[in-house]
Amino acid sequence: MARRLWRWYADRQFNRWEKTVLWDMVEPYRPPRSFAPLIGTYVAAFYTGVVASAITEQLYKEKYWEDHPGEAVPLMPPKFYWGPWRVMNGEVPRFMQTPEEAKPA
Repeated sequence: MARRLWRWYADRQFNRWEKTVLWDMVEPYRPPRSFAPLIGTYVAAFYTGVVASAITEQLYKEKYWEDHPGEAVPLMPPKFYWGPWRVMNGEVPRFMQTPEEAKPA
């Protein structure tokens, strides 16, 4: 039993070594891996997010207009932010307004 086990172990070690010799010889001649697929994936993910957010905002506006026809649509609250969200009645806060907008009418 022990002899069979040692024979199996030796064959396994030799075959593993035999497989790596070929790849060790080829490795220096391989071209470097390209970043193009990774960059393409990132660009596709970015634009998918942009299109999805535009669709989400458009659906939000349409739903608001159904309930409040003719009114200005307030800012859409952030979807994945659960912190404090201060927008008074959908208006832009004073500190974010230009000087012309900040003047009372």
